[in-house]
Amino acid sequence: MRKLPAALALIPAAALVASCSGNGGTASGGSTAAQQAALVTADPTQPGSPQPGSTQSSYAQTPTQSAQTPKTPVKVVADGLGDPYEITYGPDGQLWVSEKSGLKVTRVDPQSGAKTTALDLTGKAYHSQDGQDGVLGFALHPDFGKNQGSDYLYLAYTYKNGDESATKIVRYTAQDGRLSDEQPVLTGLPGHNQHQSARLRYGNDGKLYYSIGDQGHNYLADYCLPNHAQDLPTAAQVSASDWSLYQGKVLRIDPDGSVPEDNPELNGVRSHVYAYGMRNPDGMDFAGDTLYTAENGPLTDDEYNRIEQGGNYGWPDVAGWKDDKAYVYSDWAQASGGCQNVTYNPDPASPPAQVPTTQENAFTQEMVPPLSTYGTTVDSGHNFGPTQVCPDPASAYMCWPTMAPGSLKVFGDDILVTSMKNGTVFKLSKDGKSYQELYPTVNRYRDVTLSADGKTLYIATDSEGQHMVRGEGGTPTTHLANPGAILAVPYEQATKQ
Repeated sequence: MRKLPAALALIPAAALVASCSGNGGTASGGSTAAQQAALVTADPTQPGSPQPGSTQSSYAQTPTQSAQTPKTPVKVVADGLGDPYEITYGPDGQLWVSEKSGLKVTRVDPQSGAKTTALDLTGKAYHSQDGQDGVLGFALHPDFGKNQGSDYLYLAYTYKNGDESATKIVRYTAQDGRLSDEQPVLTGLPGHNQHQSARLRYGNDGKLYYSIGDQGHNYLADYCLPNHAQDLPTAAQVSASDWSLYQGKVLRIDPDGSVPEDNPELNGVRSHVYAYGMRNPDGMDFAGDTLYTAENGPLTDDEYNRIEQGGNYGWPDVAGWKDDKAYVYSDWAQASGGCQNVTYNPDPASPPAQVPTTQENAFTQEMVPPLSTYGTTVDSGHNFGPTQVCPDPASAYMCWPTMAPGSLKVFGDDILVTSMKNGTVFKLSKDGKSYQELYPTVNRYRDVTLSADGKTLYIATDSEGQHMVRGEGGTPTTHLANPGAILAVPYEQATKQ
């Protein structure tokens, strides 16, 4: 693996974080046009795709646009939102939106774009500047809007617990478009300004599922903090409601916050932990009873995973497949002589001698491999430094082989994953072997939802900040076409719900 130049190794954390958390046309005047991309293959059993054990680089560059593909109109429904994080088309015909930095839950009329505040958590929720904390994911009760006394919205948000950040999951009751009567479900969860994930789903089994990232430990500004994605809670910690080892996990929770009796026993302990060994599963959703996640990789290996009860997904020892390609686990927090005495370098194969490293194949525990890495698996020797497209060492990370999944949503047979770096929507096959890139614009796509008739897809975009996207020709840019907006594009489901 080619060593990163010294200039890149010293990039401020706020800039590099953008690579973990976009190609397209232009937009102005509140509307734009986008072309649908051609079909590409990400089949781990075919040449040119991420294949375990292969010696051929398999990173698929942005698919070539087809000159014959008709342009798709993109309508701006609403803008001026504070980093919309979760978006859901509600049974009331309104778009329910959580605003990460805006510290609100907002209802948006999909026809007029009119916005009304359903919940304002200013002074209660906490968002750090350019951080991944704030008002985050939510889920509606399955009987929401059916006048059965279950008009509940479950929400995750970060808050200050003394001098520390923490996260809580709470329940609100909706009435006349407003949310009130906050009831705690699970409080004191780990909170941080990085790798929150924070997707919340209500399963067919009546349980809540929550994704929580590794909080950026052993990485960038927090490289001295140990990564706990492989660490499991003890019985004593569960008894004491100590959730500090819940980082890098998918949780399964009774709606009252208790541990379900049929949760897996891991290391002889039953807790809220349903699956573990994850980096930053920003996307999570059910297809029937099957749970899928979209996970941000480090410099490579964004993952599309099917979640199994008790499954270990390998992070931080393994990124993507256990194939000993471009990723090497560097345990910065365990540097001899103290991690504060070594300088962090994001290239996992080029740490100082004091930092212990292990190859992926040294990880001997049973692990669940990803269904796909969206073509982001590359061989050792890949150039992670400046390139012709990304010549500035300070923004060379924009050419790393990652697409930065922002969310994953399932609509019938369609699995949609947003890309924050590419500004596109990935439409996946369930087995992950093929995908299309749709509706590219110069934006960071955070989440999507579908209208009740399946004919309109709504896309939430991040607000402007220090984050970059892939602009014209893939070159990095900080100028977003539609920051903090809800976009609408025509859509046709493969299978109606």
